[in-house]
Amino acid sequence: MAVNLKPADPASLHPVAGVRLGVAQAGIRKAGRDDLTVFLFEPGTLVAGVFTRNRFCAAPVQVCREHLGAQQCATARALVVNTGCANAGTGADGLLAARRSCVDLATLLHVQPGAVLPFSTGVILEPLPVDRLSAALPAALADARDDNWARAAGAIMTTDTVPKAASVKVAIDGVDVTVTGIAKGAGMIRPNMATMLGFIATDARVAPALLAQLVREVADASFNAITIDGDTSTNDSLVIAATGHAPAPLIGDAGSTQAHLLRDALLVVARRLAQAIVRDGEGATKFITLRVEGARSVDEARRVGYAVAHSPLVKTAFFASDPNLGRILAAIGYAGVDDLDVGGVDLYLDDVHVATRGGRHPRYLEADGQRVMAQAEIGVRIVLGRGDAAATLWTCDLSHDYVSINADYRS
Repeated sequence: MAVNLKPADPASLHPVAGVRLGVAQAGIRKAGRDDLTVFLFEPGTLVAGVFTRNRFCAAPVQVCREHLGAQQCATARALVVNTGCANAGTGADGLLAARRSCVDLATLLHVQPGAVLPFSTGVILEPLPVDRLSAALPAALADARDDNWARAAGAIMTTDTVPKAASVKVAIDGVDVTVTGIAKGAGMIRPNMATMLGFIATDARVAPALLAQLVREVADASFNAITIDGDTSTNDSLVIAATGHAPAPLIGDAGSTQAHLLRDALLVVARRLAQAIVRDGEGATKFITLRVEGARSVDEARRVGYAVAHSPLVKTAFFASDPNLGRILAAIGYAGVDDLDVGGVDLYLDDVHVATRGGRHPRYLEADGQRVMAQAEIGVRIVLGRGDAAATLWTCDLSHDYVSINADYRS
């Protein structure tokens, strides 16, 4: 049951000039279920990506990195995405399968295989049924159109309960520029780059070096600030495609007003998608915003935030609406800030001042904590009293359903 999350209205998802999407059933996941998606780009489209840092990275991640090159940014003509099989932990055969999916789609499009990027999500350690994937490619191409974002969002889901999509328009030099994206993810979420799978496109014209910079900055401020269960997937991938079809000048200077406007628009879409993943966390009943302030560095603030967000004791307390908030203090204490003066730490639960000077705030009442813990959306603010750096993370609770979903995942 997703927390205050509904599917995006398809009418709210603006087509991106130069992008078409097609969906088909390849029989990779389950019979009668859309599980194959293709993105088709007009010539000249630039794609930049960031990928998982998991050393057991999936075969499609390896092939994407090869095709994007050293800068992780290159022109591309298509993406091919399957669900139901992660093609991870599959060795040399998995690499052959990922490369064949690129070759087979490239042949149909009369482009080079290096212009196709592959993506997979699903069960790890299972071989990709590439024959089924390739057989369904013509149907996906026949389905391709520019207003297919909502169907594509549904086709890339695994344990997600709600398709995730977002779209905005921004005026740059008097020209409307579009940013639209989709993502999937509900479990195995502690991205160390982006999310499990995220695809964002814009019709802006962007220089390669800037697009490569933007995808990293956007990932760090959105998908790299979420966690559900602390597990970094083998397949995490985020790409941003820029078609250049909006009639606006090239954006190349990272410090320009145009670059800032585009960055803000990309970040709006990315944050909506990232927060949707947390809201749809497997078994989640609470959406929690963690704000850590007064740190000496952003890294220190994030370290404290993740210690709290990953604590099973904290997460189960949120699920139970139990204001057992000493668990948060304990997590702060073991976060690895060795010279932390606990006497300078303050803890707030929404508007409730819970702890100060190393202990319970004298005016804190458990009834106030109970009131906040019963909410579907909860804010936790931690003030370390050590500096001026801060970080915000988003997470969820841990319920009985999380265990059931993952215990039955392959059933």
